[in-house]
Amino acid sequence: MNRAKLAVMGSINVDHILNLKAFPQPGETVQGKQYQVAFGGKGANQAVAAGRCGADITFIACVGRDDSGERVRQQLAKDNINTSSVGVIEGETTGVALIFVNQQGENVIGISAGANGALTPEYFRNHEHVIKEADALLLQLETPLNTVQLAAETAKNHNTKVILNPAPAQKISDKLLSLVDIITPNETEAEYLTGIAVTDETGAGKAAQHLHDKGIETVIITLGGRGVWLSEKGKAGKIVPGFNVKAIDTIAAGDTFNGALVTGLLEGKAILPAIRFAHAAAAIAVTRHGAQPSVPWRNEIDAFLAEQD
Repeated sequence: MNRAKLAVMGSINVDHILNLKAFPQPGETVQGKQYQVAFGGKGANQAVAAGRCGADITFIACVGRDDSGERVRQQLAKDNINTSSVGVIEGETTGVALIFVNQQGENVIGISAGANGALTPEYFRNHEHVIKEADALLLQLETPLNTVQLAAETAKNHNTKVILNPAPAQKISDKLLSLVDIITPNETEAEYLTGIAVTDETGAGKAAQHLHDKGIETVIITLGGRGVWLSEKGKAGKIVPGFNVKAIDTIAAGDTFNGALVTGLLEGKAILPAIRFAHAAAAIAVTRHGAQPSVPWRNEIDAFLAEQD
C-alpha cells in the first residue's frame, strides 16, 4: 500500500539546555545543572516526530558545513526521514538555540539562525518537487517568511494540504493565512495573530473564528495541559482534552503534537482520533528531557493509548 507523503520544511538547531531553579534576572548569575546538548529546531523536531510515528517524510532544511550539521543529518536519517533535501551551506554554522528550563518545566530560548537563514526562495526552488509530490506540507516560522510563503503557494497549486504551526509568534500576512488548511497556534500565538486574548473558551472561539475568516478551514489552538481548542469552519468549537501526566520538560511538546497530528491525518484518521494520537505523543514527550530525545516512537504511542482504553 502506498503511504501518503509528507513534506516538512523548517529549521534545524543544536540545542544547548541548562536546568535552573528559576530564570535569572538581568545582571544575575545563577547555578544550573543537567547541561546537555541535543538536536532541535522546530522544523527538525516536527520532522522527527513524524518520522518516529511512521510517516513517509522528506525534510527540506539547511545545516552548516560543520560537525554539528553532519551529526544532525546522520541522526535524521536514523529517525526514518528522507534527508536528500537537507542542504549543507558553505560558510555558515548550523543553527543554535540556548535554552534555560526552570523547575516548573517552563523554558526561555534564544536562537542564532545560522544556516536556517539560507533556506531562501532560491534554495527552495531546487527542492520544490518534494512539495509537488507530497500529500501534506507542514510549516513553521523559524526560516525566512518569503520562503514559507512560496512553499505554501507551491503546495496550494498542487493540491498539497498546508498545515502551519505559526511559531515562534510573529506577524503573518493575510495572503499566507489564506493558503493554510490547518493552523495550530498556542494561546500566545493565537493572540498574536488575532489580537484576541485566549484565556478561556470564549476567547479561543473568537480567535478561531477570526482565523476562519482569513480562509482557514481547521483551527487547533493548543492549550498546554488543558488540551486543544478544535474549531472546524461551520461547526461549534470544543475543547479536546489531553492526558494527565507529570511534566518535567515542555521543550518540543508542541512540535511532537504537530508531527504526530499530521501523521495521523495522513493515515486516514478523522480529526478527533488524530488529535488523541497527537496528545498521546506529546504527553510522552513532556515526561522526558530535551527536544528530539523526548520524542516518542510509534510503538510507545500505541502502547500509551492502549493503556488509556
